[in-house]
Amino acid sequence: MIRCEIIANQSVQEEITVLLEEKIPEIRYTTVPLVTGRGKESRKLGNTTWPETNFLLISYIEDENLAVVKGVIRAVKQKFAGEGIKLFCVRAEEI
Repeated sequence: MIRCEIIANQSVQEEITVLLEEKIPEIRYTTVPLVTGRGKESRKLGNTTWPETNFLLISYIEDENLAVVKGVIRAVKQKFAGEGIKLFCVRAEEI
């Protein structure tokens, strides 16, 4: 099992979730709709100086779906090249 975390600009949230649900119909996930912070290239703090914000999507997927998730994120990054979109994955174990 793999834990996937997607951190991205709120402007691409719907695009990402629709594609994930389309490509992996059984996918389950949790979203945190308002995420602020500082990334490598910009700050998204939701204030007057840095007004943008991100969202966070967390999903635990079967190993065979990892390539699909990577493909979805690759496609969205290509379509929205100017937006910050990151995917982090780690092996997970349910206890």
